[in-house]
Amino acid sequence: MSTIQRAAVLGKPIAHSLSPVLHEAAYQSLGLHDWAYGKIEVGEDDLPAFVNDLDDSWRGLSLTMPLKRTIQPFGTPSNQWARELAVANTVVFDWSGRQPRLALYNTDVYGIARAFHDAFGTVSRAFPEHATAVILGNGNTAVSAMAACIMLGVTTVTVAARHPDRNPQFAQLAAAHGLTVSVIPLEQAIEPLEHCDIAISTIPGRGADPIAQQLSATTTPLRGVLLDVVYDPRPSLLMQVWRAHGGLAIGGERMLLHQAVAQVLLMMGSAVGTDFDTLTNNLPQTATLEQAMWEALEKEL
Repeated sequence: MSTIQRAAVLGKPIAHSLSPVLHEAAYQSLGLHDWAYGKIEVGEDDLPAFVNDLDDSWRGLSLTMPLKRTIQPFGTPSNQWARELAVANTVVFDWSGRQPRLALYNTDVYGIARAFHDAFGTVSRAFPEHATAVILGNGNTAVSAMAACIMLGVTTVTVAARHPDRNPQFAQLAAAHGLTVSVIPLEQAIEPLEHCDIAISTIPGRGADPIAQQLSATTTPLRGVLLDVVYDPRPSLLMQVWRAHGGLAIGGERMLLHQAVAQVLLMMGSAVGTDFDTLTNNLPQTATLEQAMWEALEKEL
């Protein structure tokens, strides 16, 4: 294999990506001085030619929009959520055969679940049994959020979206995993948000500001934990209002960190898996790595 081991994040647009910050910090922490990580703008139409032109110096790829589904024909889904959701944000290359093999993973689900694991730990609260969740939005990230709810043991999920009937995967996941799921218009989200154990906003940019404004007019204390996957602006208006009403709110940078930790381990060929229990049980081995990546990310935010 080539001396330099390569990896990169692909997507379109890609200039905003913070993945290089995280991965380069990981390489420094681990002493991987012959590893390099970049960001490359690749759209859906560009992906076949890009993948076919890679050589054996490439260890892995991170994928963002719009490639998480487009990558599916090129590789083999290799963990539970890559298979069930048909959404992958991670590619790991195997060059040992006559043709390269691409293993596809979804680490977004793990990133969301770990973010909540950390949040409850900071306030010394156990994750509630028979927990209820509200997910704002119904795109690919919302589907990953629902899968994270399954990992966490949530039993009841409300999905609130501008177009409630647009994504059938919520009903499919509910049927496969025994969840109670309802899908409602976004403007009806306030009452469920006031009473849920966890909430996940997957609405990009300032799209959740109208919900935040509605919440700010209520007098009901918020007892749940909110994860807003947005990290620009930081904190979002929704996070500010949530905290003002007594709730705990965390930003998307925590999800970004943990999904990247899992990506680094996978690209290194680590034996550590990407299921929640396995990675959580191996936290002593990854604590230094996480800290180095988090410190680098904080400087950029």
